[in-house]
Amino acid sequence: MNRLLTAIADYAVRQPQASALTSATLSLNYADLWQRVMALADWLRTLPPGVLALDLDNSAGWVVIDLACQLAERPLLPLPGYFSADQRKHALATAGAFAILQAVTSDHDSRTPTGIQSVPGWADLILMPLLNSDAAASRGALSTLPPDTAKITFTSGSTGHPKGVCLSQNNQIVVAESLASVIADPAPRHLCVLPLATLLENVAGVYVPLLCGGEVLLPSLQTLGHGGSRTLDPRAFVTQISMARPASLILVPQLLDLLVLAAGQGWTVPDSLRFVAVGGSRVAPEAVARARALGIPAFEGYGLSECSSVVSLNTPARDLPGSAGQVLPHLQVSIGRDGDLTVTGNAFLGYAGQPDSWLPAHVETGDLAQRDENGFLHLAGRRKHLLINSYGRNISPEWVESQVQAHPGIRECLVLGDARPFCSALLFAPALDDLAINQWLSQVNAELPDYARVLRWHRLPAPLQADPEFTTANGRPRRDRIAQRLHTLIDTLYAPLEETCS
Repeated sequence: MNRLLTAIADYAVRQPQASALTSATLSLNYADLWQRVMALADWLRTLPPGVLALDLDNSAGWVVIDLACQLAERPLLPLPGYFSADQRKHALATAGAFAILQAVTSDHDSRTPTGIQSVPGWADLILMPLLNSDAAASRGALSTLPPDTAKITFTSGSTGHPKGVCLSQNNQIVVAESLASVIADPAPRHLCVLPLATLLENVAGVYVPLLCGGEVLLPSLQTLGHGGSRTLDPRAFVTQISMARPASLILVPQLLDLLVLAAGQGWTVPDSLRFVAVGGSRVAPEAVARARALGIPAFEGYGLSECSSVVSLNTPARDLPGSAGQVLPHLQVSIGRDGDLTVTGNAFLGYAGQPDSWLPAHVETGDLAQRDENGFLHLAGRRKHLLINSYGRNISPEWVESQVQAHPGIRECLVLGDARPFCSALLFAPALDDLAINQWLSQVNAELPDYARVLRWHRLPAPLQADPEFTTANGRPRRDRIAQRLHTLIDTLYAPLEETCS
């Protein structure tokens, strides 16, 4: 039994009535939580061996399933709700999941596979088999997992087919223990506002409080105002925070901007808040300063799934605004001559279905960084041209550009969106009118996950390749130079919507 489960079992004896998980439909104290975990683990052991997928809204049930899979030593594949149908299919196939645990719905029909099982003790859950599915058929070829895999986490994906990062139980728990030691909150009361399928919320938002005997608050994503990978209802979001009065939150930069805007317009920040971690993509120092001036205790951090989420973090005790914080105590980092950041000490097990990637000695992050004399990490961008939007979603611009340029009338497409709330594009399409472009983008967007959709575009009067400053000798765009030269134009694509989305 791992150290997280041991801690929960201990709290079930020492503080059995203390609140552990609180959601709209189910609240559990530590004694009830431990009983539920043990009972579900017993049932999981009766199932065929293999990876179990989890497709469930944020809830106490999600956490119980996660913990029960740890106790039963069954690999778990959390499915992000914002994945497109193709990405979901790819994740299931790559991980080789044999079934999905999901909520009971009223729309089962003749297409629903036979063999559905109810989950003992959970009237609102069913086990949906993946018989005769692509996932089951390709299990032998694609689902080979590194030894000790406990969780397969698929991020938003820089392309249409994101990789499955395989993590052990220890990978995840050592991060939670490090976070607990540096944050040093004796009994945290944490409100989960990101999807639990997001590794950061899973490890830092759930495991850390449970290790410390604290409480995890779990409203549904709909209640929080989530829509896809974007929060669409700011009022619902801040209302839930006001009602919950948590001690801590984990936010992506766009959600921090939302709270800053709300506080500037009169929303009262709960005085219960002691720690608001912000990560997922770059955070401007000015954003942190604005938040703190309004009573939001924001602290920037940095991490990646291959390191089981968090690598470095600012805290009230060790804080340098503008940095990504100090490296967690269980890790070591090195920075190459060209600034390439490498992390050693808690490397992931490898990628699902890719044996050549297994058991790496370290993680080459692809980020450029510096470390100052006090140990604070300063990030300087990506080695590759990966976009990370302000919700923390990874997007390969080449992926989206290729989809847009599938239309013969679109001769050039440059996708933008780094540290922005959505993607936009610069297009050269002299033979198409605006209506035709909009119709085509609607078709393209329908096939993309919502975080990668092109929501605004601007027509280029001339091709980028006509200007040698904008392209390389082989015709590839010089993205940084274009962003610098056309920054005023690019800002106009975002300013109006950023005001309404924030």
